[in-house]
Amino acid sequence: MSSPSHPNISRQSPWKLLGRAVLLRCPNCGRGGLFTGFFKMRERCRHCGILLERGESDYFIGAYTLNLIAVEILLAIGFLIVVVVTWPDPPWDALQYGGVILSILGAVLCYPFAKTTWLAVDLMFRPPHREDFITRVK
Repeated sequence: MSSPSHPNISRQSPWKLLGRAVLLRCPNCGRGGLFTGFFKMRERCRHCGILLERGESDYFIGAYTLNLIAVEILLAIGFLIVVVVTWPDPPWDALQYGGVILSILGAVLCYPFAKTTWLAVDLMFRPPHREDFITRVK
């Protein structure tokens, strides 16, 4: 990790933060490599050094909520498209079982995006402070 001597603590554009997050990049600096696996996020960004869990131990409950909302919206849109296209005889059984399968797959596939997006939302409301770049002793 190359931590700059003066980390960027300026307020950034919400669109820039969200754009970086959707690309699974650090919302603060725009660099990648935030994940060590599909579900495991690093403790801090390898480039700028910002802590990726900013605050409490249950920091990412917001990410879980964001993930749930995103998956439900995608399912609702998919449901409406199938019903409109196949009206007057929609495949109710396929919608029911397919919805269960898609909700599980959607929750898993959207998980990393929800974590980075939640970090971006947090940075919008609480811009980084110098303490976010200091190594904490647990």
